[in-house]
Amino acid sequence: MIATYGHGTENDFILVFDPNDEHSITTSQTAAICNRKTGIGADGLIRIIKRDDKWFMDYRNADGSLAEMCGNGIRVMARYLVERGHMQEGIFGINTRDGVKHLRVPMVGDISVNMGQVTDEAEEITAATNSKVWNGYNINVGNPHAVVFVENLDEVGSLSEPPVVRPRESYPEGVNVEFVKITGDHEVAMRVYERGSGETRSCGTGTCAVAFAAALHTKEKLPTRWIINPPGGRLEVSIDGHSNATLIGPAVLVKDVDITEFLLA
Repeated sequence: MIATYGHGTENDFILVFDPNDEHSITTSQTAAICNRKTGIGADGLIRIIKRDDKWFMDYRNADGSLAEMCGNGIRVMARYLVERGHMQEGIFGINTRDGVKHLRVPMVGDISVNMGQVTDEAEEITAATNSKVWNGYNINVGNPHAVVFVENLDEVGSLSEPPVVRPRESYPEGVNVEFVKITGDHEVAMRVYERGSGETRSCGTGTCAVAFAAALHTKEKLPTRWIINPPGGRLEVSIDGHSNATLIGPAVLVKDVDITEFLLA
């Protein structure tokens, strides 16, 4: 089976075009495909299918676990649909496990996606890694995030292991953890540990959580707009007065890849 490798600010994915929902890919097969040492290598896998005649993003983390939504992944999927002629450029919706997301997709250039409402769970949390502990914010973007602000991103360490976030019961299905340094007026740098994938070069929902937490951290009222710089590139997040986030950034298809051997295992 031929799939496609692409990325959004170096948050990378394997896309499997399966409009008739004919090819079930197991958890172990997904993990094998996404393995960077023995597979193709990616942060996640997106099966592009149709349900009720609407495009649906069946997204899996690199370990094969299900995820509700992926802000970089949905832009890469939208780029695929337009470049491969399955949708015309313009505004259209893609269904996800977190509901329908509407995107503005030009033939070239950045893609914007309405990510929906960002919610502050108004709960004090802590994140610990590299023998350090930080207080932070429990933010929901359709999936859970713990956002902490640091003086220096290097003090976070290697992130080879998942940070310990407490209270654990607040995140029964795991959590994405963002470490953030404010670098300028409405601009931050960040690192992220994604549940099921490890440290990634970028995280779309994470940037929305970071923008919202940055407004809380600086005591700024909505609406707000932030430039977010993960290691993989530059993203823009605007949050309106009703806490709805819009994410703007690039999406690139790199090459087609053969995943047949992983589906036979």
